[in-house]
Amino acid sequence: MDSRDPISQHHLGVGGFDQILVERVDSVECITLNRPDKLNAWTQTMSSELTAAIEAANADAEVAVILVRGAGRGFCAGADIEASFGGNLDDDTGDRAPVPDRATSSWVSMCRRSKPLIAAIHGPCVGVGLSMILPFDHLIAAEDARFSVRFVKMGLVPELSSSHFLVSRCGWGAASWLALSGEIVSGTEAHRMGLVDRTVPAEMLSEAALTVARTLAENPVSAMIATKGLLSANAAETDLDAVQRRELEALDRAYRSAEHRDAVAAFLQSRRTR
Repeated sequence: MDSRDPISQHHLGVGGFDQILVERVDSVECITLNRPDKLNAWTQTMSSELTAAIEAANADAEVAVILVRGAGRGFCAGADIEASFGGNLDDDTGDRAPVPDRATSSWVSMCRRSKPLIAAIHGPCVGVGLSMILPFDHLIAAEDARFSVRFVKMGLVPELSSSHFLVSRCGWGAASWLALSGEIVSGTEAHRMGLVDRTVPAEMLSEAALTVARTLAENPVSAMIATKGLLSANAAETDLDAVQRRELEALDRAYRSAEHRDAVAAFLQSRRTR
């Protein structure tokens, strides 16, 4: 991250990973993509490590929120072309040999059943660097970050359900422009289009992202995960009876949870001490 950024000065524990770093700040698990010499270009190793780190955070009762960011000058400049595609062209036909499968419907489903996921984005956020965070819950970007749904430039198509999430976030016209043009847009423009949820000056990015994470971390984790499940299931649901049925089932479980009882007790106690 930017050398002016106070969080970039914190000690980062590697946690046994090669291409990411992991640290704990309060109840926020901070995962940093750590290939700064390659602008954190995506690899299969990075993907596997990210999955492992997120799953570990989800299993850790002391973690409430997960924050993903990038080391160095950018968030993620897309797939490492040489590592991902080098050597995959047949000499005579030009057909691609099989590319290792990163389509990971499992990645999208993991993101949607996870504790809240936040991405703090600076510099380039391109291709899979963008599509892998579109299922996250909150995207906060530096005003001068650079976004591109770059797949069409490589003769490819969107992945990781990004053709769904782009339309959900931006609407039909903006999603079509991003996906069909492959053009680069700034953080400010991405916010105007709805691609990201908020923008801040670059030097404020990490502190602003931590503030967002801490705000979410004040809430019961079980309720946040259940709410995410409802948003995922009901976002495109046209049957309002089905929507309410899912909500009532989740509400019934919530009423019987320890978190709800504790919240009610705390509220009543605060009323008595006023």
